[in-house]
Amino acid sequence: MKTDALSKKVVLITGGSSGIGKSIAEYLQNKDFIVYGTSRNPHKFSNAEVPLVALDVTKKETVVAAVKEVIGKSGKIDILINNAGVGITGPIEETPDEEIKKAFDTNYFGPLSLIKEVLPHMRQQRSGLIINITSIAGYMGLPYRGIYSATKGALELTTEAFRMELKDFNVQMTNVAPGDFATNIAAGRYHAPVQKGSPYEVPYGNTLRLMNKHVDAGEDPQLMAKAIYNVIQTENPRGHYKVGEVVQKLSIGLKRILPDKVYEKMLLKFYKL
Repeated sequence: MKTDALSKKVVLITGGSSGIGKSIAEYLQNKDFIVYGTSRNPHKFSNAEVPLVALDVTKKETVVAAVKEVIGKSGKIDILINNAGVGITGPIEETPDEEIKKAFDTNYFGPLSLIKEVLPHMRQQRSGLIINITSIAGYMGLPYRGIYSATKGALELTTEAFRMELKDFNVQMTNVAPGDFATNIAAGRYHAPVQKGSPYEVPYGNTLRLMNKHVDAGEDPQLMAKAIYNVIQTENPRGHYKVGEVVQKLSIGLKRILPDKVYEKMLLKFYKL
Protein backbone atom coordinates (compact mmCIF):
# COMPACT_ATOMS: atom_id res chain seq x y z
CA MET A 1 0.00 0.00 0.00
CA LYS A 2 1.27 3.47 -0.89
CA THR A 3 1.91 5.75 2.03
CA ASP A 4 1.11 9.19 0.59
CA ALA A 5 -2.02 10.77 2.07
CA LEU A 6 -4.05 10.71 -1.15
CA SER A 7 -3.64 6.96 -1.58
CA LYS A 8 -4.61 6.04 1.98
CA LYS A 9 -8.13 4.78 2.55
CA VAL A 10 -10.25 7.02 4.80
CA VAL A 11 -12.40 5.19 7.34
CA LEU A 12 -15.27 6.59 9.41
CA ILE A 13 -16.33 4.26 12.21
CA THR A 14 -19.19 5.10 14.55
CA GLY A 15 -18.80 4.35 18.22
CA GLY A 16 -15.01 4.30 18.05
CA SER A 17 -14.29 5.31 21.65
CA SER A 18 -14.66 1.94 23.36
CA GLY A 19 -15.23 -1.79 22.92
CA ILE A 20 -15.26 -3.37 19.48
CA GLY A 21 -15.27 0.02 17.72
CA LYS A 22 -12.13 1.17 19.50
CA SER A 23 -10.34 -2.10 18.70
CA ILE A 24 -11.29 -1.87 15.02
CA ALA A 25 -10.31 1.81 14.78
CA GLU A 26 -6.87 1.31 16.35
CA TYR A 27 -6.20 -1.84 14.33
CA LEU A 28 -6.99 -0.13 11.02
CA GLN A 29 -4.95 2.94 11.94
CA ASN A 30 -1.98 0.66 12.60
CA LYS A 31 -2.55 -0.80 9.13
CA ASP A 32 -1.99 2.66 7.62
CA PHE A 33 -5.60 3.71 7.12
CA ILE A 34 -6.75 7.23 7.96
CA VAL A 35 -9.33 6.54 10.65
CA TYR A 36 -11.92 8.72 12.34
CA GLY A 37 -13.93 7.36 15.24
CA THR A 38 -16.97 9.01 16.71
CA SER A 39 -18.35 9.79 20.14
CA ARG A 40 -21.23 11.82 21.47
CA ASN A 41 -18.67 13.50 23.76
CA PRO A 42 -15.23 13.31 22.11
CA HIS A 43 -13.76 15.77 24.66
CA LYS A 44 -13.98 12.99 27.24
CA PHE A 45 -11.41 10.98 25.29
CA SER A 46 -8.57 13.47 24.87
CA ASN A 47 -6.00 10.66 25.01
CA ALA A 48 -7.66 8.54 22.32
CA GLU A 49 -5.23 7.03 19.80
CA VAL A 50 -7.72 7.60 16.95
CA PRO A 51 -9.17 11.07 16.23
CA LEU A 52 -12.81 11.32 17.33
CA VAL A 53 -15.49 13.50 15.76
CA ALA A 54 -18.71 14.46 17.52
CA LEU A 55 -21.64 12.31 16.48
CA ASP A 56 -24.90 11.08 17.95
CA VAL A 57 -26.37 8.66 15.41
CA THR A 58 -29.89 9.48 16.60
CA LYS A 59 -29.51 13.16 15.68
CA LYS A 60 -29.48 13.90 11.96
CA GLU A 61 -27.75 17.26 12.32
CA THR A 62 -24.72 15.62 13.97
CA VAL A 63 -24.63 12.95 11.26
CA VAL A 64 -24.48 15.65 8.58
CA ALA A 65 -21.83 17.61 10.51
CA ALA A 66 -19.62 14.56 11.17
CA VAL A 67 -19.58 13.44 7.53
CA LYS A 68 -18.88 17.02 6.41
CA GLU A 69 -16.03 17.31 8.92
CA VAL A 70 -14.32 14.10 7.80
CA ILE A 71 -14.64 14.97 4.11
CA GLY A 72 -13.41 18.49 4.86
CA LYS A 73 -10.30 17.12 6.57
CA SER A 74 -9.49 14.19 4.27
CA GLY A 75 -11.36 14.93 1.05
CA LYS A 76 -13.30 11.66 1.00
CA ILE A 77 -14.74 8.71 2.90
CA ASP A 78 -13.77 5.35 1.43
CA ILE A 79 -15.16 3.11 4.16
CA LEU A 80 -18.05 3.61 6.57
CA ILE A 81 -18.29 1.18 9.47
CA ASN A 82 -21.63 1.38 11.28
CA ASN A 83 -20.60 0.06 14.67
CA ALA A 84 -22.42 2.24 17.22
CA GLY A 85 -25.19 0.35 18.95
CA VAL A 86 -26.98 -0.29 22.21
CA GLY A 87 -28.07 -3.44 23.96
CA ILE A 88 -31.54 -3.95 25.36
CA THR A 89 -32.97 -6.82 27.39
CA GLY A 90 -36.26 -7.64 28.99
CA PRO A 91 -39.62 -9.31 28.47
CA ILE A 92 -41.10 -7.57 25.44
CA GLU A 93 -44.40 -7.13 27.26
CA GLU A 94 -42.68 -5.24 30.09
CA THR A 95 -40.19 -3.23 28.01
CA PRO A 96 -41.25 0.45 27.82
CA ASP A 97 -42.18 1.64 24.34
CA GLU A 98 -39.77 4.57 24.61
CA GLU A 99 -36.86 2.19 25.26
CA ILE A 100 -37.83 0.06 22.26
CA LYS A 101 -37.88 3.19 20.10
CA LYS A 102 -34.49 4.29 21.45
CA ALA A 103 -32.99 0.91 20.53
CA PHE A 104 -34.32 1.13 16.98
CA ASP A 105 -33.17 4.76 16.68
CA THR A 106 -29.61 3.77 17.56
CA ASN A 107 -29.28 0.30 16.06
CA TYR A 108 -31.31 0.74 12.88
CA PHE A 109 -32.31 4.30 12.00
CA GLY A 110 -28.88 5.62 13.06
CA PRO A 111 -26.89 3.44 10.63
CA LEU A 112 -29.48 4.14 7.94
CA SER A 113 -28.96 7.87 8.44
CA LEU A 114 -25.17 7.51 8.09
CA ILE A 115 -25.56 5.39 4.96
CA LYS A 116 -27.83 7.96 3.32
CA GLU A 117 -25.38 10.75 4.15
CA VAL A 118 -22.25 9.09 2.74
CA LEU A 119 -23.80 7.46 -0.33
CA PRO A 120 -23.88 10.60 -2.52
CA HIS A 121 -20.14 11.09 -1.89
CA MET A 122 -19.30 7.45 -2.59
CA ARG A 123 -21.44 7.44 -5.71
CA GLN A 124 -19.67 10.58 -6.94
CA GLN A 125 -16.24 9.04 -6.38
CA ARG A 126 -17.48 5.75 -7.90
CA SER A 127 -16.17 3.71 -5.01
CA GLY A 128 -16.91 2.91 -1.41
CA LEU A 129 -17.49 0.18 1.14
CA ILE A 130 -20.08 0.21 3.94
CA ILE A 131 -19.78 -2.36 6.71
CA ASN A 132 -22.71 -2.75 9.07
CA ILE A 133 -21.89 -4.37 12.40
CA THR A 134 -24.99 -6.40 13.22
CA SER A 135 -25.14 -9.44 15.51
CA ILE A 136 -25.58 -13.19 15.43
CA ALA A 137 -28.62 -12.40 17.59
CA GLY A 138 -30.11 -10.74 14.50
CA TYR A 139 -30.57 -14.12 12.85
CA MET A 140 -32.99 -15.41 15.49
CA GLY A 141 -35.52 -14.13 18.00
CA LEU A 142 -33.81 -14.68 21.33
CA PRO A 143 -35.82 -14.81 24.58
CA TYR A 144 -35.58 -11.57 26.55
CA ARG A 145 -33.47 -10.09 23.77
CA GLY A 146 -36.22 -9.96 21.18
CA ILE A 147 -36.03 -6.20 20.57
CA TYR A 148 -32.25 -6.32 20.15
CA SER A 149 -32.63 -9.24 17.72
CA ALA A 150 -35.24 -7.24 15.78
CA THR A 151 -33.03 -4.13 15.42
CA LYS A 152 -30.07 -6.14 14.14
CA GLY A 153 -32.18 -8.39 11.93
CA ALA A 154 -33.74 -5.31 10.30
CA LEU A 155 -30.28 -3.97 9.44
CA GLU A 156 -29.23 -7.35 8.01
CA LEU A 157 -32.21 -7.42 5.63
CA THR A 158 -31.88 -3.75 4.67
CA THR A 159 -28.27 -4.39 3.68
CA GLU A 160 -29.38 -7.20 1.38
CA ALA A 161 -31.69 -4.79 -0.44
CA PHE A 162 -29.06 -2.04 -0.55
CA ARG A 163 -26.51 -4.36 -2.18
CA MET A 164 -28.78 -4.82 -5.19
CA GLU A 165 -29.73 -1.15 -5.38
CA LEU A 166 -26.06 -0.06 -5.35
CA LYS A 167 -24.70 -2.54 -7.89
CA ASP A 168 -24.36 0.08 -10.66
CA PHE A 169 -22.34 2.55 -8.56
CA ASN A 170 -19.32 0.48 -7.48
CA VAL A 171 -20.38 0.94 -3.85
CA GLN A 172 -20.31 -2.24 -1.80
CA MET A 173 -22.13 -3.07 1.42
CA THR A 174 -21.89 -5.99 3.79
CA ASN A 175 -22.90 -7.15 7.27
CA VAL A 176 -20.48 -8.47 9.87
CA ALA A 177 -22.31 -10.21 12.70
CA PRO A 178 -20.38 -10.75 15.95
CA GLY A 179 -21.32 -13.18 18.68
CA ASP A 180 -20.47 -12.47 22.31
CA PHE A 181 -17.37 -10.35 22.84
CA ALA A 182 -15.77 -9.24 26.09
CA THR A 183 -16.76 -5.55 26.03
CA ASN A 184 -18.66 -3.13 28.26
CA ILE A 185 -21.90 -3.46 26.26
CA ALA A 186 -23.65 -5.27 29.13
CA ALA A 187 -22.99 -2.34 31.46
CA GLY A 188 -24.33 0.20 28.97
CA ARG A 189 -27.43 -1.57 27.70
CA TYR A 190 -30.97 -1.01 28.88
CA HIS A 191 -32.21 -3.71 31.25
CA ALA A 192 -35.92 -3.85 31.85
CA PRO A 193 -36.05 -4.33 35.63
CA VAL A 194 -36.73 -7.78 37.02
CA GLN A 195 -40.07 -7.02 38.62
CA LYS A 196 -41.01 -8.70 41.87
CA GLY A 197 -44.15 -10.75 41.37
CA SER A 198 -43.99 -10.52 37.57
CA PRO A 199 -44.80 -13.73 35.66
CA TYR A 200 -41.38 -13.24 34.03
CA GLU A 201 -39.48 -12.66 37.29
CA VAL A 202 -37.74 -16.04 37.55
CA PRO A 203 -37.10 -16.92 33.88
CA TYR A 204 -36.00 -13.40 32.94
CA GLY A 205 -33.78 -13.05 36.00
CA ASN A 206 -32.08 -16.36 35.24
CA THR A 207 -31.66 -15.54 31.54
CA LEU A 208 -30.24 -12.10 32.33
CA ARG A 209 -27.55 -13.61 34.55
CA LEU A 210 -26.73 -16.16 31.85
CA MET A 211 -26.46 -13.47 29.16
CA ASN A 212 -24.09 -11.38 31.28
CA LYS A 213 -21.98 -14.46 31.93
CA HIS A 214 -21.70 -15.11 28.18
CA VAL A 215 -20.54 -11.54 27.52
CA ASP A 216 -17.98 -11.66 30.34
CA ALA A 217 -16.55 -14.85 28.83
CA GLY A 218 -16.74 -13.52 25.27
CA GLU A 219 -14.10 -13.35 22.57
CA ASP A 220 -11.30 -10.78 22.36
CA PRO A 221 -12.47 -7.70 20.33
CA GLN A 222 -9.21 -7.98 18.36
CA LEU A 223 -10.81 -10.92 16.56
CA MET A 224 -13.45 -8.56 15.18
CA ALA A 225 -10.80 -6.02 14.21
CA LYS A 226 -8.94 -8.63 12.16
CA ALA A 227 -12.17 -9.83 10.58
CA ILE A 228 -13.10 -6.29 9.51
CA TYR A 229 -9.63 -5.77 8.04
CA ASN A 230 -9.98 -8.99 6.04
CA VAL A 231 -13.36 -7.87 4.70
CA ILE A 232 -11.87 -4.55 3.62
CA GLN A 233 -9.07 -6.40 1.81
CA THR A 234 -11.60 -8.60 -0.05
CA GLU A 235 -12.25 -7.47 -3.61
CA ASN A 236 -15.93 -8.45 -3.67
CA PRO A 237 -17.23 -8.91 -0.11
CA ARG A 238 -20.10 -11.28 0.54
CA GLY A 239 -23.34 -10.00 1.99
CA HIS A 240 -22.91 -11.68 5.37
CA TYR A 241 -20.01 -12.55 7.67
CA LYS A 242 -20.18 -14.08 11.14
CA VAL A 243 -17.49 -13.72 13.78
CA GLY A 244 -17.44 -15.52 17.11
CA GLU A 245 -17.48 -18.90 18.77
CA VAL A 246 -18.14 -21.92 16.55
CA VAL A 247 -21.30 -22.85 18.44
CA GLN A 248 -22.78 -19.38 17.90
CA LYS A 249 -22.07 -19.43 14.17
CA LEU A 250 -23.36 -23.00 13.99
CA SER A 251 -26.67 -21.89 15.50
CA ILE A 252 -27.41 -19.88 12.35
CA GLY A 253 -26.88 -22.90 10.11
CA LEU A 254 -29.02 -25.07 12.36
CA LYS A 255 -31.91 -22.63 12.08
CA ARG A 256 -31.87 -23.08 8.31
CA ILE A 257 -32.15 -26.86 8.46
CA LEU A 258 -34.05 -27.70 11.64
CA PRO A 259 -37.84 -27.61 11.94
CA ASP A 260 -39.05 -24.50 13.80
CA LYS A 261 -40.22 -26.36 16.89
CA VAL A 262 -36.97 -28.32 17.17
CA TYR A 263 -34.91 -25.16 16.92
CA GLU A 264 -37.12 -23.43 19.47
CA LYS A 265 -36.64 -26.29 21.91
CA MET A 266 -32.88 -26.07 21.37
CA LEU A 267 -32.91 -22.37 22.34
CA LEU A 268 -35.11 -23.04 25.34
CA LYS A 269 -32.67 -25.69 26.54
CA PHE A 270 -29.68 -23.40 25.96
CA TYR A 271 -31.26 -20.64 28.04
CA LYS A 272 -32.57 -23.13 30.62
CA LEU A 273 -36.16 -22.00 30.14
